[in-house]
Amino acid sequence: MTGILARRIVCWKQVGGALTQGERFRLIKFGSRVDLYLPLDAKILVQPGQQVYGGRR
Repeated sequence: MTGILARRIVCWKQVGGALTQGERFRLIKFGSRVDLYLPLDAKILVQPGQQVYGGRR
């Protein structure tokens, strides 16, 4: 099942590329789950249950 979903994710950044806050870097065309891997020292600024919006600063 993962292979089917993975083909529907479009990513505009290369591995190791830099991102800026609010920058779009991928589009999920089908599916409802995303696994986001962050560095261990990343600072998480949202709380569980908080509403967030992609592409906004």
